[in-house]
Formats: sequence, structure tokens, C-alpha cells
Amino acid sequence: MKKLILVLAVALIAFSSCREQKTETKEVVREVHVETEADNDNEGILERAAKEVDKEVNQEIDKKIEDIGNDD
Repeated sequence: MKKLILVLAVALIAFSSCREQKTETKEVVREVHVETEADNDNEGILERAAKEVDKEVNQEIDKKIEDIGNDD
């Protein structure tokens, strides 16, 4: 009788511990649209570089004009 109980206990432990555990997972996909300056302008790299250079040159010209205008 003791052997039967022991065998049943071992079998119960063996079957319960080896049982596959199913885990449910959800896959969540979130789309995010990010606007950048490049999206707004259809200009190429040369046009954007030229704008930056023009801006710097215009600042230098404005500074020279202010220096000439000041007679101090």
C-alpha cells in the first residue's frame, strides 16, 4: 500500500512539473508619424546648404553696414 501511494505521488509530481505552460502574449504595433523639416521642403541638400550660406553672408553684410553707418 505504501509503495502504491509512493508511486502515485511520484507520478503526480512528474506529470505536473513537466506539463507545458502556455503563456499568452500580445503583440502591439504602434505607428508614429514624425514630421521633420525635410518632410516639409522638397529641396535638395544643395538648396538647403545655399540657404544657410546666404543667411551667414547676409548677417555679415548687415554687420558691415551697421559699422559703416556708425560714425562713432
